[in-house]
Amino acid sequence: MRFKTDENLPPSVADFLRTSGHDVMTVYEQGLRSCSDPQVLAACQSEGRALISLDLDFSNILVFPPEHYAGLIVLRLRRPGPTAVMTLLRRLASHFDAVPVAGRLWIVDEHRIRIRHVGDLDFGPEVLEVPIQ
Repeated sequence: MRFKTDENLPPSVADFLRTSGHDVMTVYEQGLRSCSDPQVLAACQSEGRALISLDLDFSNILVFPPEHYAGLIVLRLRRPGPTAVMTLLRRLASHFDAVPVAGRLWIVDEHRIRIRHVGDLDFGPEVLEVPIQ
């Protein structure tokens, strides 16, 4: 998969994803540090990359409709230090192949993934919850 890691994530996230076989660019590597959220997502859109971030602003589906992007993954941790982020990411990685990321918002905490996507327009958005083992 193709990912972009946000500036609020440690470099070890990109390193881990790369060693797992994913194509990863970071906000730092692309000179997007301190850019606005819409600018970061525009870069993700043009490159076909799913964004991984700790920034809860990306979970606002009215501002950032997930169906317009290659995927939005927002990590919600009680104590979001580098160790906690990496622990969660290692547990999360096995789900990338099992559940589509593109066009969806994943909100990930220590216990579950809530996946939001727009289903049939007559029925509105759907939310799927997947426990993290």
